[in-house]
Amino acid sequence: MDNEIQGRPAHVAAIRERAEAEMRDMGVDAAFIDRLVETFYGRVLTHPDLGPVFDARLSGRWPEHMAKMKSFWSAVAFRSGAYGGKPVQAHTGVQNLTHDLFPKWLSLFAATLDDIAPTPEAKAWFMATAERIAKSLTLSLFYNPALDDPARKPT
Repeated sequence: MDNEIQGRPAHVAAIRERAEAEMRDMGVDAAFIDRLVETFYGRVLTHPDLGPVFDARLSGRWPEHMAKMKSFWSAVAFRSGAYGGKPVQAHTGVQNLTHDLFPKWLSLFAATLDDIAPTPEAKAWFMATAERIAKSLTLSLFYNPALDDPARKPT
């Protein structure tokens, strides 16, 4: 067991190094993460459906949110472990947040990547990651297992 514990930092470092190399090969660096977050959330604010929901929740706290989102995307991309937030809890109880906003969020994210992603590989990686995040949040926030009850389904 001591060998497992001693090997963990090396394993974590290797994962981080591979992620950094993968991102570098796709043209992704910290400056891109900053630009992605700033561009995307700038567009969110002007979106007719997303803007009011986000602004109502984050009014007066946008700088903190932007820093948190940069930390989040950096941690995801570079596997740094630097983000320690709780996304499901953060989105629970957000006024006017509905499941139908997630496809709009994804569409806006895709359009942002179309405009600024450094490579097609970067666009594909960030889009696939955003889709997983949206699916996870949607299931966590809106899924009702009772709706999958075979007894309730029409035959």
